[in-house]
Amino acid sequence: MGADGTRPGARLYEALSAAALPEGVTLRPVECLSACSQGCAVALSAPGKWSYVYGRLSAHDAAEILAGAARYAACADGLVPWRERPEIFRKQSLARIPPQE
Repeated sequence: MGADGTRPGARLYEALSAAALPEGVTLRPVECLSACSQGCAVALSAPGKWSYVYGRLSAHDAAEILAGAARYAACADGLVPWRERPEIFRKQSLARIPPQE
């Protein structure tokens, strides 16, 4: 928790919601992604696409998170080519989940 009593996840949500969201991206806060030992986490999911969970994030990563979310939204199957992913998405992936039928 920060000096002002704000939780890190709340600060990350504030930073993401203060920015213009990429086309096709909806920001939705959740209470828990069960990645407690991995710091702040975000998930990307869409019908028919692979889903991802990324951890060890902070409000300082908001621009990279939004850039990665834009690439994900623009990709038909959710499999953004490795070199096109922001560095934090290449290094801080916690899970990749196949599409649900």
